[in-house]
This record gives sequence, C-alpha cells and structure tokens, in this order.
Amino acid sequence: MTKAASPLDTFPNVDEDQFQPIDPAALFDVPRAAHPPRILMLYGSLRERSYSRLATEEAARILRRFGAEVRIFNPSGLPLPDSTSADHPKVKELRELSMWSEGQVWCSPERHGSMTGIMKAQIDWLPLSLGGIRPTQGRTLAVMQVCGGSQSFNAVNQLRVLGRWMRMFTIPNQSSVAKAFNEFDESGRMKPSPYYNRIVDVMEELVKFTLLLRDRTGYLTDRYSERVESAEEVSRRVNQRSI
Repeated sequence: MTKAASPLDTFPNVDEDQFQPIDPAALFDVPRAAHPPRILMLYGSLRERSYSRLATEEAARILRRFGAEVRIFNPSGLPLPDSTSADHPKVKELRELSMWSEGQVWCSPERHGSMTGIMKAQIDWLPLSLGGIRPTQGRTLAVMQVCGGSQSFNAVNQLRVLGRWMRMFTIPNQSSVAKAFNEFDESGRMKPSPYYNRIVDVMEELVKFTLLLRDRTGYLTDRYSERVESAEEVSRRVNQRSI
C-alpha cells in the first residue's frame, strides 16, 4: 500500500520548473580555463607615501610570483559616487577592470576606526548589476588593512560585509598590518616580518580559491529566485506580443 504524501513533503509555493536538483556533475565536470588568474587590486589612500598602496604593490608582486595577472586601479581622479554619470572615464575604467577580474584584493587604511571614504567610493561605483551582468558576483576577494597604530580589524571586518553584499567569495584569511610606517623601507618595499608572511599566505590562498571557483561561478551563483524572475519576465514578454 502506497503511503500518502505528507504535507511536509510537498512545496505548494515552489515553481517546480525552476526548483532544480543539485547535480554534482555540473559542479565538478567543468572545462578548465588555462589563462592566469586575473586579479584586480584596490587601495584606499591618495597620500604620496600611501601604505595601503605600498602593501597593495607588495601583494601584487607576490601574486605575480604565484602566476596571476594583476592590475592595480589608481583611485586618483575618481569622482564621488552619484556626483557625475557613470560615463566618467575613471568610473568606466574601474567597472571594466572589475568585469575583467576573476578575483580582487581590497586594501584600506583604518581611519577613525573604519575604512576610508576613498575605499568605499570605489566599491560604491561598482553596481550589483550592470546591463544584466554582475561585475562582482562570483569573484573571489581578499581583504587587507594597514593601521597607523596598534593592530585592529575594523576595516577588514567592514570590507568582508561589503564583499558579501557584492556577492563575492571572500576567502577566510586576511591581513592587518600594525604601525605600517615601521614595515616599509625607504624604497617602499616591505621588510621581512610576520606581517609580510601573512600577506604571502593571503595571496597564496586567494590564487588557490580563484583557480578552484572561477570555472564554476555560473553554477554556484545560479539561484532559484532569479530563475523564477527570469521565467516570469519571459512570460510577460510573450503575453505582451500576443496582445
């Protein structure tokens, strides 16, 4: 005798056409890209001797040693969010670099217990959606901060929140450099220290996670709610044509 289905086993509010099973083959049996991981780096200060820029440049050297292709965005000349149109050359440059990237590094000084406005402005110019394409979704992210005094984690904690909001895969490791003015020589190179070793760890982890996830981004970010919205939009267009 067949057992009657329990109400708990039914999903009356679910669109069965879009409620797709999880297919392990779709996660693991994917073509592998052969090009180097593409990493965009953002830093949050315009000072002539910017320690967030110096830390970013040091991290870029490490990334290149690990085989990544790296581009660093210079925020000088980037307008405040909403103060001009997105056609501004610096805004277009930033968005194009984000679209190009497969992973990103965000490095901010801590100012008044927070990230800087320059750091936040760069992230604010990156929309969640751009012409049907998401310029940050599915990309890996590493977060770093430099401190003028004792070590803290205020900026990296805020950057993690932003990374999640931007639908990025933020890696577990992170870097916070205390008293950054002591950690760089006159040429701008970082001195040997546990802080330097941590940056190496973070960049190594970022490259590994980027290689693991970049070919699976489409599958990992394919969501039921968005499939339902897309299907409803297609249905509306078909109905409009038939009227």
